[in-house]
Amino acid sequence: MANSTNSSSALTDYFLGGDMPDYEVPLDEIPDTTQGRAFFVATIIIGAVLVGIMLVCGVGNCLFIASLARYKQLRNLTNLLIANLAVSDVLVAVICCPFLLDYYVVKQLSWDHGLLLCASTNYLRTVSLYVSTNALLAIAVDRYMAILHPLRPRMKHQTAYCVILTVWLVPIFISIPSAYMASETTYPHQEGRAHKTFCAQIWPVDQQVYYRSYFLLIFALQFVGPVSVMVICYTHISRELWFKDVPGFQTQQIRKRLQKRRRTVVVLILVLVAYILCWAPYYGFTLVRDFYPTLISRDRNSLVAFYIIECIAMSNGIINTLCFVSVRNNSKHLNKSVKFPLRLVSFVATKSLAQAFSER
Repeated sequence: MANSTNSSSALTDYFLGGDMPDYEVPLDEIPDTTQGRAFFVATIIIGAVLVGIMLVCGVGNCLFIASLARYKQLRNLTNLLIANLAVSDVLVAVICCPFLLDYYVVKQLSWDHGLLLCASTNYLRTVSLYVSTNALLAIAVDRYMAILHPLRPRMKHQTAYCVILTVWLVPIFISIPSAYMASETTYPHQEGRAHKTFCAQIWPVDQQVYYRSYFLLIFALQFVGPVSVMVICYTHISRELWFKDVPGFQTQQIRKRLQKRRRTVVVLILVLVAYILCWAPYYGFTLVRDFYPTLISRDRNSLVAFYIIECIAMSNGIINTLCFVSVRNNSKHLNKSVKFPLRLVSFVATKSLAQAFSER
């Protein structure tokens, strides 16, 4: 990012830095994105989403985690994998969102919490995203093995713990650049007013090749690859459950079991569709921004659009929570432990979601 006194230059959020203006755009042509109705509307949307994440993800996932910790009956493999989503969302809701709310809405793009928290917030958000992606991938593979290969032994708990460890270790290591490249850039807001501090990943312009290579690696490992595998898994699962005749006489118990599995798969497919709809615009915008910057660098509202797209991506955690908060094997235990809070959070989920994961 350019080291200039122009506030709009400091606000472009492009992950490059040097002695020249961003992507060779003249300083006098860089629009001031902090002014106008679009930026005001964006702060309202961002604020609403962040508050929603803190309430829904924070409360709902904490209830789910507490239930797993209290009752061993709930600790099947699927629930343990879903717990990773819950933990990552709770970390963002409790730790990151309050700082982001202050940065985007209260201070309007001014970071007053120091470089360490700037780097930590960027790092934790990135880790949470990749953990969620890996957990969804692990759930899809687990469902694939359970439904298409029912005679094979299920994954042992020792193997499951290794999978969970991998779900976390890979994001922890590949997200290090997001913390290492986090930086604070001070810029003047308006004449006669105090300066503001911009917090973002800022890569030196002479490392442009490294950044683009890193982004393409992340794009392949944490979006294209997992989404492709999940689509393949759920395609085969759907073919098995809906388009393949079950041999022999179907008893009432077999039909109920098939219906439960179908509901489970429907919920998981909806979660996958929501994930794609939320994160595809983010990755698409980032690709255009960093590989074809001249297409959007002169647009006055390009930064506003990016913040809204980023907010839509973060809202995926709310969707996951609303789907998975009702996951349980024994509703009686949950009702005893959390009663009204659980009913309040589960009110938005349908009765079918409450039963979707009652069977492994």
